[in-house]
Amino acid sequence: MSGGRRRGPRNLTSDERELWSKVAASAKPLKSTIWTPEEPAATPSPLTAEDSAASRTPPATETAMRPAPAPKGPPPLAPIERRVRQKVVRGQRSIDARIDLHGLTQHQAHDRLRSFLHFAQQQGYTFVLVITGKGGAGAMAAYMDERGILRRVVPQWLAMADLRTIVLGFEEAHLTHGGSGALYVRLRKARDN
Repeated sequence: MSGGRRRGPRNLTSDERELWSKVAASAKPLKSTIWTPEEPAATPSPLTAEDSAASRTPPATETAMRPAPAPKGPPPLAPIERRVRQKVVRGQRSIDARIDLHGLTQHQAHDRLRSFLHFAQQQGYTFVLVITGKGGAGAMAAYMDERGILRRVVPQWLAMADLRTIVLGFEEAHLTHGGSGALYVRLRKARDN
């Protein structure tokens, strides 16, 4: 192609470099907290696969003798309002806290996520960011088909019954906050007991 546009990055002029250095120097960090656990929780999740399967299927004799009770489960998840999301993206509403789960095993990530959400709710936070990462492209990850495992399982954890008393809703973050490698999570207000 002759006379067409040149492909690839171009070099900045000295004026552009000077302008960029002024912009970078004037940047201010976000006013949100990055949560780190004081000590990692070592207790496994209280509900195992056998427990959940046993609690869902009562014996046939029980169901035949009495009518099924009205379902009383955890509160349903609500979508994050468009107005709230727009304010966060524009910087008009801050993210109260954030947690980064990069490099953790599923067990570690699940424990830290649960601890973080409980902590955030106790602090009165209502909007947090959970960074899962998009999944590495390492040789082992590709071989094991485990690329982006936290990205896939964290939404499942947030929808589980034990966290629904804390989580009001969640959705994928905007590109400015990590895009598909992060989630906005809206928290319920803590009840006074």
